[in-house]
Amino acid sequence: MREFDYQRVFDVPGAVALLGADPDARYLGGGTNLVDLMKTGAERPARLVDVRELPLDRVEPTQEGGLRIGATVTNSDLAAHPDVRRRYPALAQAVLAGASGQLRNMATVGGNLLQRTRCGYFTDLAQPCNKRVPGSGCPAVEGEHHNHAILGASAHCVATHPSDMAVALAAFDAVVSYETADGAGELALADFYLPVGDTPHRETALPPGALITGVTLPPSPVAAVSRYRKVRERASYAFAIGSLAAALDVQDGVVREVRLAFGAVASRPWRARAAERALTGRPASAEAFAAAADAELSAAEVLPHNGYKVPLLRNLVVAVLTELTEEAAR
Repeated sequence: MREFDYQRVFDVPGAVALLGADPDARYLGGGTNLVDLMKTGAERPARLVDVRELPLDRVEPTQEGGLRIGATVTNSDLAAHPDVRRRYPALAQAVLAGASGQLRNMATVGGNLLQRTRCGYFTDLAQPCNKRVPGSGCPAVEGEHHNHAILGASAHCVATHPSDMAVALAAFDAVVSYETADGAGELALADFYLPVGDTPHRETALPPGALITGVTLPPSPVAAVSRYRKVRERASYAFAIGSLAAALDVQDGVVREVRLAFGAVASRPWRARAAERALTGRPASAEAFAAAADAELSAAEVLPHNGYKVPLLRNLVVAVLTELTEEAAR
């Protein structure tokens, strides 16, 4: 591991100033992803700016009726918060599905959004990787890719984003707040992650040196009837091979509103807007759920060993929306 400086900060302007003065520095939250990448050499910061003591560790209601989640709120505290569990249950479920209790106690909301892919080629410095070394190639296209992207990928990168939490946030139209030396800014989560294109090393739309300060969830009555379902290759604490955050409002047997976001299928959380459009105003039936999933997954571009994700996601949509429909009818 490369030697690095370490500095703990206690105010947001001080943190931003430190990173502005040293572009080779990185913010350190819980370190559950960054430290692992430093051990492999995939990340080599000259300085770590520890932001855990910043006053950003609260979950608070907004005047509009949503929730404001501070960037240093731990995953454990987020999942346990009563307002999250009651008003956005899919978010609490996603966080609990994401890692062990020990990791959730350390991991932060801001860090979760910025975690990087678990693609083996990215973490193996002996292999080329366009995310790590732009222009070096993407060996996953011809190599090991059974858990790689089927939506929104390119010939330059087929890796997937590993976050469970971000999938639920995408379904609920979350907005990310950040601070820079030039002032505060916001990015809708839909715009936060950049398309892969030919620049997979550019992962987010955050300005250079920006510090995530929080995430805002707008008021969403439909979110109260929501669920996160994760499919993985073992029963405990593995990254998803496919996941779904879903919320549903059914009135008189007809879908009035639906939210759908897929995980483990793209380089970012994938909001299934084509499926939402196809289902809104339709009967709440297994046939309509399947047709909506097909409308979204018709754009899938599969590789030789990851085509199983298409029927997996289709079946996941049908199963979860059927459960939500039955739950609402009770």
